[in-house]
Amino acid sequence: MGVVGKGLGKVEIRLKWDPSPLGESPRHLDIVAATYSVDDPFGRPVYVVHYDSRSPDGTINMNRHSQTGMGFGFVEVMSLEFDRLSTAYSRVVVGVVIHQEPEPRTFGDMSNAGVVIAEGYQELLVDDFSGVADARSTWLAEFTRNDSGAWEMHEMIRGSDSDPAGFMSEMGTARPRT
Repeated sequence: MGVVGKGLGKVEIRLKWDPSPLGESPRHLDIVAATYSVDDPFGRPVYVVHYDSRSPDGTINMNRHSQTGMGFGFVEVMSLEFDRLSTAYSRVVVGVVIHQEPEPRTFGDMSNAGVVIAEGYQELLVDDFSGVADARSTWLAEFTRNDSGAWEMHEMIRGSDSDPAGFMSEMGTARPRT
């Protein structure tokens, strides 16, 4: 899905899932964003933002973080301010990872999981992870600058068997399906 017009401004990635049943270890999901330079849009990320970090310039921030899924509605939220992001960057890839300790888990093991990518009140992507039920991590979307410099979003929901560290190193290799 491409967004046309003036381009994207401030976008939020909102994630929800139900806590583990009583007696089971916590379920922990994280939103991850990797930023790529104009010179190497499919190489190594310039920086990666996740639960314990933010972008150096403050344009990508984790506003809300949960290690258990406890809370009402969306318990994890990341904001991306594309209207402030340096022209040195041409691509941002966003995904979700499931922590694999103490036991391996997939999206199929999560209950009431879902994600919304929105700009203001406009929902750009809504998904419940059912298409990647056997995966441990998933790409959600790729954001790129078009020829006029405006940011666009391209849906790219695709599962991966990688753990969080492995997924972060492979994030930039994925390309949207055409």
